[in-house]
Parts: sequence; C-alpha cells; structure tokens
Amino acid sequence: MNKLTLTFDNGPSIETTPSVLDVLDQRGLHAWFCVIGKSLATPEAHQLVTETISRGHRIVNHSLTHRTPLGDDPSDQHAQREIVEMHSLMDDTLGDWGDRWFRPFGRGGELGPHLFSDASLATLTELSYSVLLWNSVPRDWEDPLGWVETALADVIAQDHTVLVLHDLPTGAMNRLPEFLDKVDQLGVEITNDVPDECVLMRSGEETLALRTALIELTPSSN
Repeated sequence: MNKLTLTFDNGPSIETTPSVLDVLDQRGLHAWFCVIGKSLATPEAHQLVTETISRGHRIVNHSLTHRTPLGDDPSDQHAQREIVEMHSLMDDTLGDWGDRWFRPFGRGGELGPHLFSDASLATLTELSYSVLLWNSVPRDWEDPLGWVETALADVIAQDHTVLVLHDLPTGAMNRLPEFLDKVDQLGVEITNDVPDECVLMRSGEETLALRTALIELTPSSN
C-alpha cells in the first residue's frame, strides 16, 4: 500500500489555515505545518498555531525569513538568524511546540547544495533538531487548479510521498477535499510518519540519508 504524508509550508495564514484544519479534522487526519517567522507576526497567528498543535498536528521550524537558503549564505550569522532566532521566537510565542523539527528553504522545492551549510548543520546538531525534507512539490502556489493531478501522479509513483502544499490564500487549498477524496479512492494510507530518505537528521544525530547525501547537500566552498 502506498503512503502519503501531508505537509503545509509558509503558514500560518489566517485566511486559509483554519479551513485546512477543518478539512483534516473531518477526515481524522494529521499533518505537518512548517511555519515561518513573518507568519507568526500577530497574536492571532500565535493562537492559530497553538490551535494547530492542540488538534494533534506537528509544527516545524521553517526558518525566520524564508528568503536566502542556508547553503547560499554559509555564514554563522545566517544560520543563527534563520534557525536560532526562529527557534527562540517559537519558544517565546508557542511554549511547548513538540519535538524540534526543521525544514530548510528549498527555493521552490529544489533539492541540492543550497539547502545547508556546515554552520547550519552544526547549529541543528547543537539544538538537537530533526530535519524534514520532501519528495513531491506540485507547486500549488503557481498552479492552484492543476496541482491535484501533479500530486496524485507522485503519490501513485512512489511508495511513500512526503507532499509539500501551502496553507496560503492562493485558492489552491479549495481543492484539498477533492484531492483527499481521490487519495482515499486509490487506497493510499495517509500517515504522519516520514520515510527515512526524507529525514536528514534525527534529534541532532546525522542519519544514513545525510551521510550519503552530504556531498550534494553541502557547498564545496565550506
């Protein structure tokens, strides 16, 4: 049986996240919500993420600014700002937000040496983070109507798909119920587990996936 893990990036969005949560609740599903600093700028956003946690979903540190990938600026200062300052913001505003997970900024979902620097990997290790990657990015922010078919093709083709969607007001999540219905019709199991190949670090310890991908993921300039 094929498996699917749902992840939502760049929120929370006051306009969209509540409806996404309701859709998931109606189906008894849980997902990963990868939040960024600018989306935590208001008390309403803090409350929304707290509610997301209370509904059983996982919260992920997705960087403070979501502007420059960690590998594109290998300085210690950049790693501190994007990882540590966001970590502190989440601690201060959310309290206990669960296990520490981080998702890097992928520049439109690309995997490659821009994801991490030596400084960022050292920082994640020091803070005992786990690292969440992905293997399906249907680019819903660019294709709010056609993303469903793209995502379904990945779900069918892969044993375990870690899907990146965005709980943002683009209109794309209007098709989320339809997508989930089609996934159910295919007999795909929706789970909150993540396959090893999409986890580069667990609780600050490098994984086999990191060891085998380190050459590709770490800039040669470091």
